[in-house]
Amino acid sequence: MIMINNEPKAYTPIFLGTTQHSIRLSLEILIMVGMKWHDEIIETYNVTTSAIALRQLPHIGSEIAITEITGNELTGFKAKIRKSDKQLTNTTFTELEKLVDIKNVGLYQLLKGQSNMAQKINIPKFDANNLKYIRQILNESQESLAQKLKITRQTVNRFETGEQKISNRFINRLLAVYKDLAESIEMQFDWISLTFPDLTSKQIIKDVLSIQPDLFLERLTSQNFYTREMAFAGEKNIYIQDFAPIKNPETQAIEQKYGTTLYLTGKGTRLFEKALLEQNITWHDFFQKARQYRGHLTRLDIAINDKWGLLDMNDLVKAVQEKRFWSKSKSYAVHGNVDDGWTVNFGKSPFVIRAYDKRKEQASKGFDTDIQNRVELELHQDKAEHVIDEWLNHDKNKTLTEITFDILYTYLWFTDRPIKEKLLKADKVRDTIESSVEPMPAWSLLTALGHKMKFVRQPKEQSIERIEKWVLDSVVPSLAVLKKTGHWAEVIEAMNSAELSSEQQKLVKATMINAITQANQKLTINFEKPQKRYQEI
Repeated sequence: MIMINNEPKAYTPIFLGTTQHSIRLSLEILIMVGMKWHDEIIETYNVTTSAIALRQLPHIGSEIAITEITGNELTGFKAKIRKSDKQLTNTTFTELEKLVDIKNVGLYQLLKGQSNMAQKINIPKFDANNLKYIRQILNESQESLAQKLKITRQTVNRFETGEQKISNRFINRLLAVYKDLAESIEMQFDWISLTFPDLTSKQIIKDVLSIQPDLFLERLTSQNFYTREMAFAGEKNIYIQDFAPIKNPETQAIEQKYGTTLYLTGKGTRLFEKALLEQNITWHDFFQKARQYRGHLTRLDIAINDKWGLLDMNDLVKAVQEKRFWSKSKSYAVHGNVDDGWTVNFGKSPFVIRAYDKRKEQASKGFDTDIQNRVELELHQDKAEHVIDEWLNHDKNKTLTEITFDILYTYLWFTDRPIKEKLLKADKVRDTIESSVEPMPAWSLLTALGHKMKFVRQPKEQSIERIEKWVLDSVVPSLAVLKKTGHWAEVIEAMNSAELSSEQQKLVKATMINAITQANQKLTINFEKPQKRYQEI
């Protein structure tokens, strides 16, 4: 006998295994349970249950001590486990680790679904060719480089001939001396969206974001099957979509449907980093918090910013046209031109690698940036979840920067000459290519240095720069005419008496307010002299 949503059922719950995306070593796991009746499985449920209460994973097909299941398809099902009189050793985590090995969803789990399930993520290494290329772009001889690093020229030569292994200590010394090189590449989030099956938008604002609710504008929407939208400062940079409460015509009771999606756009991530700063937490802390509320990533964009011009988009496009690249995905596309900037996409949803000219892209919008080129990893659904899983798994002791560049190195590679067709048909394609064709120096250096680069937060205040730019570009000339013809007083009077819309009022308030979060009374950070960038720990 088992209770399902408070109704007794004469079923025997049978363990049918763990679900693939539940292989996270956490205190809650997702398992599949079958309802057995007269030796037949009548129905199945994917239920979340406590790993502590479960203690030990049963054998598939055996009875499981579940006494109650509650929930629905929208919010998910939860199960209660009957306590056993017998004290069992808590081996659930050990069993889950074995399942990870058996299912081989191993390192980063991104290779799941590939035909060669035994293939592992490759890890880039800084080699002699990378050092030679660095000397070239720094315009340094072996002698001058040695002097600045306080080593002998012979040591530099041994590094470049391969006689002596390049140590981690040497790379750190190189980056300490050449600070422009150390700051040439940065990584940051550029888009985040999370779904929360059990929350409303107002709960997201209060409990997950911890931003002052009165800074959000509430409005109707029909986007993504939702009916309500809450937008920070009235703009779609930080916004949440959910279901507006409705009145039941029969009972006249107000009913609330649960389920929300939080969106942080490129600008929204920078704005939210201001909230993170005020709350004195990191992105790592935020994702741990989101997990506590059953937040599931639907999209995650990780941006690699080339601030030095290490890459040249013309060279990358030429390499694609000449088949001087290898990608795990057979899908790729080139967009744009020399004047407006190139964009090259590799792969398709749920995993896309994109490279484009960020400076030209921003210039076309009338903005300036210190980023010359950008490489993005756009991940959707479980692909995004796998990356964050790995980052939050402290046992692996990997930074998100290391994880990101390992994936980039594994999935995309450029060479200095065309790759022959027969190499693309080899058993171990990537290994064969790397042993047969020299890499593109700039791309090889980008991936090799990636592990040493910084993952940064770049908090920004809510800004009215978009309105200001439009006024300066389009309105000021007309205002000058009115001023010179004696109509300035009427303009000032009209401005003073103008009524702002709800969106404009929210924008004014979010721009003027000192602290956007609810943690402003607990801050220990000096906001009088804020930094432009903060390194994620």
